[in-house]
Amino acid sequence: MIRLGIFFGGRSGEHEVSLMSATSVINAVNKDRFQVVPIGITREGKWFFYDGPVEKIEDGSWQGEPEMTVVAGLGSLKERIDFALPILHGPYGEDGTIQGLFEMLDLPYGGCGVTGSALAMDKILAKTVFAQGNLPQGPYVPVIRDELEQQQEVVLEKIERTLSYPMFVKPANMGSSVGISKVKDSSGIKDALKEAAKHDRRILVEEGINCRELETAILGNFDAKASGVGEIVPSAEFYNYQAKYFDGGQSKLCIPADISDEIAEEIRSIALSAYQLLDCSGFARVDFFLEKETNKVYINEINTIPGFTRFSMFPLLWEQAGLAYPKLIERIVMLGYERYNAKNNR
Repeated sequence: MIRLGIFFGGRSGEHEVSLMSATSVINAVNKDRFQVVPIGITREGKWFFYDGPVEKIEDGSWQGEPEMTVVAGLGSLKERIDFALPILHGPYGEDGTIQGLFEMLDLPYGGCGVTGSALAMDKILAKTVFAQGNLPQGPYVPVIRDELEQQQEVVLEKIERTLSYPMFVKPANMGSSVGISKVKDSSGIKDALKEAAKHDRRILVEEGINCRELETAILGNFDAKASGVGEIVPSAEFYNYQAKYFDGGQSKLCIPADISDEIAEEIRSIALSAYQLLDCSGFARVDFFLEKETNKVYINEINTIPGFTRFSMFPLLWEQAGLAYPKLIERIVMLGYERYNAKNNR
């Protein structure tokens, strides 16, 4: 039986989302094949083995429970688990940092490696690589916080000269729509930049596109496959943090999306190209915009640890393709071992 370490929580602004995703994963794991070892990371970055009730993870009440024991050094990780599955969204979990730690420990793990994780997490770097691969994407302007603080008017002039309103302002290294603002005119741009700068020193400003939001899921290493395409119909003006996780399921996920076979195939093809360009492996979700007036497809971003909650697109897309949630987790683990063995010539 494989001792499966499932990492949850973390220091990022997506801590709460990680708790929800990890709870869903733990409940879905085939207990006949895996011995689950939950490993919680607090907002302060302290690590604990947790053996208490699973339901206490989702609401955060696992902290302070008597079933918590401190992870006493990295050696204790290798003594307790055979395989690491990080369900950590955002910085310090999805950005290559914890993946690098697993590499140093010689510990097999699920999902993308260091390079793919780091590139996909940084939206500006990802867009730079996408451009090199001639993938279609909307207009954007990268902003550095120091530049914004020292030359605000110059930055604002560049943004308004390059892009048209409405715009979306977001931290470059964050997910789950944390720190994102929709700006309809010049009166809101300064506050939006200030809000994004709270979360990252690198900021992305994108021109708004009148679009439908579409997503596909990728599974695999060297012979990765794309699922069907799903559509998000958000309950809010855009698919923000509240609409994603705390609207009681009012945002609709349409699986499959009501689009032509040609557009669906174009999306899957671009998604696989992007996955390869960023050196991704294991699994990911790739997000797209479909312009309403023209039906033109634009790639938005890759999420290397997408949401696994009961409202999340990634597991639902694979379920629609015939791969049930427990089998999906098994496949992710097997792909992690495949990549580990290939890297180590085993």
